[in-house]
Amino acid sequence: MAVTEEILINVTPQETRVAVIEQGVTQEVHVERASARGLVGNITMGRVIRVLPGMQSAFVDIGGERAAFLHVADIRGHRHNDEAATPIEKLIAEGQNLMVQVVKDPIGTKGARLSTQVSIAGRFLVYLPQESHIGISQRIEDEEERAHLREKLRQLLPPEEKGGFIIRTMAEAASDRELKSDIDYLRRLWGGIRDKAASAAPLTPLYQDLDLSLRVLRDFVHEETVRILVDSREACQKMLEFGQDFTPNVAERVAHYLGERPLFDLYGVEDEIEKALARRVELKSGGYLIIDQTEALTTVDVNTGGFVNGRSFDDTIFKTNLEAAQVIARQLRLRNLGGIIIVDFIDMDTEEHRNAVLNEFRKALARDRTRMTVNGFTQLGLVEMTRKRTRESLAQVLCEACPVCEGRGRLKTAQTVCYAVLRELLREARQFNAREFRILASQQVIDLFLDEESQSLAALSDFIGKPVSLQVETVYNQEQFDIILM
Repeated sequence: MAVTEEILINVTPQETRVAVIEQGVTQEVHVERASARGLVGNITMGRVIRVLPGMQSAFVDIGGERAAFLHVADIRGHRHNDEAATPIEKLIAEGQNLMVQVVKDPIGTKGARLSTQVSIAGRFLVYLPQESHIGISQRIEDEEERAHLREKLRQLLPPEEKGGFIIRTMAEAASDRELKSDIDYLRRLWGGIRDKAASAAPLTPLYQDLDLSLRVLRDFVHEETVRILVDSREACQKMLEFGQDFTPNVAERVAHYLGERPLFDLYGVEDEIEKALARRVELKSGGYLIIDQTEALTTVDVNTGGFVNGRSFDDTIFKTNLEAAQVIARQLRLRNLGGIIIVDFIDMDTEEHRNAVLNEFRKALARDRTRMTVNGFTQLGLVEMTRKRTRESLAQVLCEACPVCEGRGRLKTAQTVCYAVLRELLREARQFNAREFRILASQQVIDLFLDEESQSLAALSDFIGKPVSLQVETVYNQEQFDIILM
């Protein structure tokens, strides 16, 4: 059965949200806020603020809160895999102005990653104005097709063209006319950037990638996309105008949604976003996943839960793992999880079952446009994989660390805080000769001092020879407390 895909676009003045729906199920969610648009693809006249020869890298000011990072391998003129490669201190100097392009958004505490090798994406091609070769997307595997596309592009390039191109996957179905209009558009765009750069002051933006609604037409749509629904008349009009110039075969699939009910509610996307922020994901079989995202990696743990269906326990485990393989692939796309990912499927005794689960997992991941590598089962029975990370995950965009637990996901118990208060009280009594000590803490901690821990507090008060009073601070979280000297 052919997979049908719909793309929903919800636009407000503050943010644009895009949901990719396959067979009625939400597969991807993208959010772009007007106040924090992604930087990937942007070209800026940066200023080198620090060169680090020891790390063969540099920090470059591009006008953001944090300096961006440039590695020697991403600088034009550095010959890769060559023992005599030019060191970074010979290529750039502090204070120098440099045209740079953002290749990775700032993520967490890391600044943006830069390159001086400019690439500009079109619908079917990526233009590399400073290169001279023709590359082809790795997803096009057939050698004959690769050779045919390379030759086709060479025929269409103007004789004066010195730049290089990468042929994108969507070019397989593109006509000569579509490819030619892509070439003309990209060359025109680069001409404008180059002219602007000739007289640009440091930190001047030279090019900003398309906004999310227009990137949908360029990057998301393919032959299985049956329609694109937009709930904003203005955004729909903008997309149609852009589409008629740039993606005429796609523009006809764009439609303005006029329904009373919010578009994302109608397709259940709001519920899916809520679920995608949860740690636990329920499986239809009764099993469940636990997904933990950290700075270094993401772990996915598969559990049978209450599922005991099947001829045997081995059969139960196998069926749970098969379902989990499909759900994990979808959750990685939906949450946009990147970097190192470790999947702990339930242990299986037979090699046949392990291979079947791995094949199912790889098949489910094949629909993901993001580049990834999947290794087989390790000796510990874990599946290791990587998924390219170019922007923040859904949780990083929509959430922030809890101000109470600061991202730990755990709170000290009221009893733990009580004992910390008693230790601090003793410390303060030895340092200061106060008339009285007053404990300011949350309701839960004060309640404990009035009940179970009242004897501990009375004993300490006797020991230090000073009265101790209690005061509830409603704005304090469970871990917060203060001791006031009266």
